[in-house]
Amino acid sequence: MISMKDIAAACGVSVATVSKALSNHSDISESTKRQIKMTAEKMGYFPNQSARYLKTNRSYNIGVLFADAAGSGLTHDFFSGVLQSFKAASEAKGYDVTFLNTACSDMSYVERARYRGFDGVAVVGIDFGNPKIQELLQSSLKVVTIDYIADNRTAVLSDNMDGMYQLLNYVFDCGHTRIAYIYGDGSRVTRQRLAAYYRSMEAHGLPIRKEYVLSSLYRDMDGAYRLTNELLDLKEPPTCIIYPDDVACFGGINAIRARGLSIPEDVSVAGYDGIRAAQYEEPRLTTLYQDVRTMGEKAAFGLIEEIEKPMTTVPTIYTVKGTLIPGQTVKRL
Repeated sequence: MISMKDIAAACGVSVATVSKALSNHSDISESTKRQIKMTAEKMGYFPNQSARYLKTNRSYNIGVLFADAAGSGLTHDFFSGVLQSFKAASEAKGYDVTFLNTACSDMSYVERARYRGFDGVAVVGIDFGNPKIQELLQSSLKVVTIDYIADNRTAVLSDNMDGMYQLLNYVFDCGHTRIAYIYGDGSRVTRQRLAAYYRSMEAHGLPIRKEYVLSSLYRDMDGAYRLTNELLDLKEPPTCIIYPDDVACFGGINAIRARGLSIPEDVSVAGYDGIRAAQYEEPRLTTLYQDVRTMGEKAAFGLIEEIEKPMTTVPTIYTVKGTLIPGQTVKRL
C-alpha cells in the first residue's frame, strides 16, 4: 500500500508537506499541492479514512436536507443551481456531500445526521416550520440554511427585495404604471418580494390595485395561465405582468399567445430567477437573475469554516444580490 512517506520521497518534500497538501492547507503553494496530488494519483494513493477521522475528529462528509414545496426536486432550476455550486465548493475543500432521506420517518433528522457522522448539514428549500427541522436547527450540529434565517445559524439569502426593486424600476423606466404581480406561496421570500412591490408602487405615487395582485404557487404554469386570463379579462387590464418565477411566466406567456396577443407589443411580462431556458425564448425574457453560484459557495465555505474553526467562527448571514436581465419582453411605452 502506498503511504504518504512514499509520496514525500517521490516529490522530494517532507511527509508533513504531503499531509498538508492532501488536506488543502492554505500554507502550501498551489503548485506544490498540484505536484503532490498528481503524484499521489499516479502512485495510486488512497487516504485511510479511519485514520483521518481519528486524527481530525471529522468525517469530511456534509449532509444536505432538501425538499422544495413544488415537488420539483433537483429539476428545480434555482435550488439545483445552488446545490451544484455547494457540492463543487465542498468537494474542492475535500468534503463529500450526501443527501438525507426526507421520506424516512423512523429517525429524526438529528439522529440520521449523527448516525451518518456528518460534520455539518445544509438545509435547503424545506418546510422550516416542521418540528423535525426545528429540532435540527436547535441541535449541536453545524447547520447552514438557504433562504431562511434561523437563530444562531449561518444563512445564505438571495436579496429578494433588491431584486424586485431592480425589476420594478426597469418596468417603471419603460413607462408602465398598470403593473400586475402574481406572487408565490407564503414564505419569507414571498413576503419580501411582495413588500418591495407595494413600496415601489407607493414610491412612484401609484395606487395599489387589489385586482392586480394575485397569489399562485411557484413554478405553477397552470396557475399562472389561469390568473393571466383573469388579469386580461379585467375592464382595465395591466400593461405588464410580473410572475413569481420564470417557469410560471411560461404559463402566462402561453395564455397571452392563446388569445392571439403578442409579447411585448400587446402585453409585457417579466419573470424571476434568470434560468437558462428563459434566455432561449423568443423574445428573450426580462427577468432577475439570482446568483446561485455565489450562494452555493458561501453556504459551503461558511459551513466548512464553522466545522474546521469552531472556536473562532461565528454564524453569519450572507446576502447575495441578483442581476437584472433586461431581455425583450417589456415594451417601452
